[in-house]
Amino acid sequence: MKSTKTIYLIPVMFCFFAMGFVDLVGIASNYVKSDLGLSDSVANVFPSLVFFWFLIFSVPTGMLMNRIGRKNTVLLSLAVTAVSLVLPLFGESFAIMLLSFSLLGIGNTLMQTSLNPLISTVIRGDNLASTLTFGQFIKAIASFLAPYIAMWGATGVLPSLGMGWRVLFLVYFVAGVLATLLLLVTPIKEEAPAGKVSGFGDCLRLLGKPIVLLSFLGIMCHVGIDVGTNTTAPKLLIERLGMSLNDAAFATSLYFIFRTAGCLTGSFFLRVMNNRVF
Repeated sequence: MKSTKTIYLIPVMFCFFAMGFVDLVGIASNYVKSDLGLSDSVANVFPSLVFFWFLIFSVPTGMLMNRIGRKNTVLLSLAVTAVSLVLPLFGESFAIMLLSFSLLGIGNTLMQTSLNPLISTVIRGDNLASTLTFGQFIKAIASFLAPYIAMWGATGVLPSLGMGWRVLFLVYFVAGVLATLLLLVTPIKEEAPAGKVSGFGDCLRLLGKPIVLLSFLGIMCHVGIDVGTNTTAPKLLIERLGMSLNDAAFATSLYFIFRTAGCLTGSFFLRVMNNRVF
């Protein structure tokens, strides 16, 4: 039974990798700014737009998940993400990139809201927290690979099929399709929601609980640091040290490499320490 649960966990971890695709927005917005000659204020619309949709769709996604199930919601998120990754393969106009980043944000919102609950149907008990942290480790791998794939495509190290740095979208599209197929063929039995299905007001009332409010504020700060570092670190190196964009791309990867290490060690400590102490 335990080995069966572990097999079910593999496609879910692939989905965590797909969740990391959203972090490509940092390096991608810098390349779009350079290619289209955009100002900083206009280029900053792209990362802001991605996470704007989380504000809009997070609560409705929870309600949708209660209706169609956790696995189906994750599959829907992967489908939306795949569409967002296909669009830049056909061009790099401002409108295409705006639509692509919007769909990427919507797909990530669907995934962030439904993937953790899906994990709880596969893993239960004391191992749940460490498994979720290990999932963040898998996600961080996709995050730190994105700048390198874009850089290799731009410099010709990686065959780019004439797309340059945009080969990043092709690589992650293939990975996303693989994650979709693996999850689609994996039978995961879900329990029906017990009792009344939560509505919009019920979700907002949760902020009245101190632990939920503090967790919300902590996550908001964490996402702000993530997006800020992801987007502005290359800009600072370009402006202050005169580096090229391809050389400055390593700054984003460096941040995510250490974040990856933190997630891996955190996953270990959560198995041997009390969650509250951790």
